[in-house]
Amino acid sequence: MIAFFDLDKTVLSVNSGVLWVRREAALGNLSKRQAVRAMVWLARYQLGFASAEQLVGEAVAEVTGTSAAELRQRTERFFVEEVQHTVRPGALEAIAGHRAAHDALVLLTSSTNYLSELAARQLGFERVLCNRLEVDAAGLHTGRVEGRICFGEGKLVHARAEAERRPVDLKRCAFYTDSYSDVSVLEQVGMPVAVNPDPRLRRRALREGWRVTDWGVPLRRAA
Repeated sequence: MIAFFDLDKTVLSVNSGVLWVRREAALGNLSKRQAVRAMVWLARYQLGFASAEQLVGEAVAEVTGTSAAELRQRTERFFVEEVQHTVRPGALEAIAGHRAAHDALVLLTSSTNYLSELAARQLGFERVLCNRLEVDAAGLHTGRVEGRICFGEGKLVHARAEAERRPVDLKRCAFYTDSYSDVSVLEQVGMPVAVNPDPRLRRRALREGWRVTDWGVPLRRAA
């Protein structure tokens, strides 16, 4: 069995993309115009007002020509300071349960490889399916992602490929997510779980009889 987990607002109690934009703007790595545009992209993504290809394409294009090594370093600092402590208690329990059952643990997220690989390392995921930023021979971002965008129907493409690689029938797999944008995957797995779902997903999950659960929020870090 494969247990697929979404990352933002599912395993994590936060949307790391929102935190990243705010941090980058505060540090001066994004101009006010870029920060506003990024927040608009995130809002359009959450409301489903634009295609995955359009949104990811616009966002990834912003890093064209920038250093992959530098962005990786900034992401590592961001993860340590603002993300690693936001894991939901219920996520830890679910991950431990699947690990005890010897299920494959796979992170299936629209986040970039830089952030999602750090989360996977912290939590013990064995595979990461995500949006991998393409890098040229000089170590600079090309402004494209490698392969199919991991969002919406693209997530299903990645999940199917992973299931075929093992091989495992998706009907013998689980998927945990908070977002209605992941319905295409939820419809195909045998164990669909809506975690702290957005309103649209909650309605769909209740109508379909999918499990709905609350994984809680992490305790505040000690001062």
